[in-house]
Amino acid sequence: MAEEINHHRRRFFGTAALTIAAAELGMINLAAAQSSKTEAADLPTIKPGTNTSFGPLKQIDAGVLNVGYAEAGPTDGPAVILLHGWPYDIHTYVDVAPLLASAGYRVIVPYLRGYGTTRFLSSETVRNGQQSAIALDIIALMDALKIEKATIGGCDWGARTACIVAALWPERCKALVSVSGYLIGSQQSNKMPLPPKAELQWWYQYYFATERGQAGYDKYRRDFAKLIWQLASPKWAFDDATFDRSAASFDNSDHVGIVIHNYRWRLGLAEGEPRYDDFEKPLAEFPVITVPTITLEGDANGAPHPDPSAYAKKFSARYEHRTINGGIGHNLPQEAPQAFAKAVVEADGH
Repeated sequence: MAEEINHHRRRFFGTAALTIAAAELGMINLAAAQSSKTEAADLPTIKPGTNTSFGPLKQIDAGVLNVGYAEAGPTDGPAVILLHGWPYDIHTYVDVAPLLASAGYRVIVPYLRGYGTTRFLSSETVRNGQQSAIALDIIALMDALKIEKATIGGCDWGARTACIVAALWPERCKALVSVSGYLIGSQQSNKMPLPPKAELQWWYQYYFATERGQAGYDKYRRDFAKLIWQLASPKWAFDDATFDRSAASFDNSDHVGIVIHNYRWRLGLAEGEPRYDDFEKPLAEFPVITVPTITLEGDANGAPHPDPSAYAKKFSARYEHRTINGGIGHNLPQEAPQAFAKAVVEADGH
């Protein structure tokens, strides 16, 4: 969630004034692009919370995982892959998926490693939460499903993963929709200390750096997740049933290990695997994303996030940023499914 903004980009918080002129120029270009683009096909109107499930889930072996995923829409439709974050799950897209299916898309919504019904195929596999490992899971899933190219959307960990797929494998990504923008990180950039107020917002990653934090998250994972939901989306009046549907995915036996490794790896407190070095090296250079992209931000996001001007130049193809109003917090696709689905359709060029 808040963690989705890496330290490299958070340094922009202290230097935002230096980017104002460039941002103003960028906004002019974005406005021109918006005024000239084709409007999205009409999508059905949906009230957030209308849907509560995807129906029966599917399972498929992909890479080092047996992946659990929801699927909606025609099997021969253009593919859309939607990726959730922490501490959320596939229900982030429970209202988005049927909207896109109604527009003719084949929608795939997988549980990430450590969530829901996704399991490692071998007990010997390292429970690794580093960013490139998760991205390679998605490439493996696409291969297993024989999806050559897809529009990829994400929120939180899912947005980071979507950005990485778009950056490293642009030939597999037709278009990108990313909540909170450019989320690629590196261990080196994460060494940069922040002003105390900014560091305060990242309290949980320092908690997770301790053995007490790991034990505490394991023992109180549902209470912990609910607190994060409340902090990250302060105006989202989700009910217990909505939360419980997602919280069930945290019962995965690998969940705590993946979450703790993810945050410790970011801070350089846990090693990655050498087999991922060739992917982490280009990511540490913060590559420009060359596929059509729409970035989204909620107007009431309680998680730390940069101004859109901080990452606008990281997208070199057709690009637009949208701020979604109405008290929308960090879990934007679940809080504003209509806006997210529309962004997917329009990023795809329809």
